[in-house]
Amino acid sequence: MNTILTLSSLALCASAALVIAAEPKDTRVYELRIYHAAPGKLDDLNKRFRDHTVKLFEKHGMENIGYWTPIDNTNNLLIYVLGHASRDAAKQSFAAFGADPEWKAAAKASEANGRLVNRVESYFMEPTDYSPAIKSTQAGPRVFELRDYTASEGNLGALDARFRDHTVKLFAKHGMQNIAYWHLTPGQKDADRRLIYIVAHKSPEAGAASFDAFRKDPDWVKARADSEAKAGGSLTEGGMAGVKSTYMRATDYSPMK
Repeated sequence: MNTILTLSSLALCASAALVIAAEPKDTRVYELRIYHAAPGKLDDLNKRFRDHTVKLFEKHGMENIGYWTPIDNTNNLLIYVLGHASRDAAKQSFAAFGADPEWKAAAKASEANGRLVNRVESYFMEPTDYSPAIKSTQAGPRVFELRDYTASEGNLGALDARFRDHTVKLFAKHGMQNIAYWHLTPGQKDADRRLIYIVAHKSPEAGAASFDAFRKDPDWVKARADSEAKAGGSLTEGGMAGVKSTYMRATDYSPMK
């Protein structure tokens, strides 16, 4: 009897330990922001972020995840991701940030010779159930790749299933680091069709080699064929036309490098 009780107690303790150790669900809302800098103003924009914006975001309750510029930056882009407790919290944080006297002074001084930003894109996102824990780790040197998929009509669930069951593991097998996978939150254009994610590579050349090996992997070839046969065609809009890729380098002030 004592042995049975002891074993039962150990089993209960082990179960409790597993529950405690389980990764809690990430309930944060993430915001992908893409700034189109005015011609010749990207360095000034980065300076303003480095010296003022990043710390003021944190002051007003926003979590700085990562800041990047495309390697081929012909469009003068600054790309970054923030974490918020909720969309309402994001709205309140940005209102407080915009009203902050330090921000007003920094913006005015930095724009003495003209505006730094021509246009801002903003997308609110939530992690998929197969995304790794999103953490601002510094594991460089490495480059990041932002990939944006538009699923063919009605196939976002099938695309998710393929990533969950096959793609994510095969990426890791072929040397890619899975950083984060997101869906757009409801109410935004194409929220039921887009998958946005970030992977990391040792270099652009390493990324190209990894994708080449991945695409030739028999497990991927089968997974793709099976999923497309079931869906009646490509899971992304227009095949590869529904896939956008941007290679990026972390800025010197980015928490994630």
